[in-house]
Amino acid sequence: MTNDEIRDAILALRAVLGRIGIGEFDPPFRDFVSFRTYWIRNGASGSYQARRTMFHDLFDSLHDALADLETRAVSSTLAEPVSPHPRTGWSAVDIEISELRRHFRAARTGQDYRSVGNDCVAVTEALSRHVYNPTVHLRAGETEPPVANTKQRLERFIEDAVPGSDNAALRKLARAVIELSQQVKHTPEPTRRDAGICADAVIQLANMLRRLSSP
Repeated sequence: MTNDEIRDAILALRAVLGRIGIGEFDPPFRDFVSFRTYWIRNGASGSYQARRTMFHDLFDSLHDALADLETRAVSSTLAEPVSPHPRTGWSAVDIEISELRRHFRAARTGQDYRSVGNDCVAVTEALSRHVYNPTVHLRAGETEPPVANTKQRLERFIEDAVPGSDNAALRKLARAVIELSQQVKHTPEPTRRDAGICADAVIQLANMLRRLSSP
């Protein structure tokens, strides 16, 4: 690699690490020329131990952070639909769910998990916007509820899709998911478990509503 290529590679590595939430990697060199100066200054030219120590200091914490991130991704994967279709087919909803998954993978702090709660609310609002049709779901004398009134809009959609007291549990489920999303959003320090349960529930709600919308 040329000096310029090494500089580009280091910049690319830092950009990728920042994108996945690991921003503390800041090597004391920017290209081969500055690395050679760093190498000589640390006595690595004639000492294998100096080289091992240097690379330990540079990369061990980064390797640990990447391993932790991989472990969390494997152990905390969000729910997937049992349907063979990985997406709902509703573009606005699918975009919000994709962002929810991305943010959950990178979340590491209470503030991050609270933001996952915001994403969950955004998914319910995208569902509210998509499935509620005032020409179908609005009763005589009613005023159309705003999109943010997700509980009322989604309950009405479910009521019309599967009417009758036998389906009251579905409406109750939708209401519980919406309330959980708001709870995580407004909790000062939600945990990864809180955010994961909420995200799983919202994704399942989206897939439930997609099934109810099918003929």
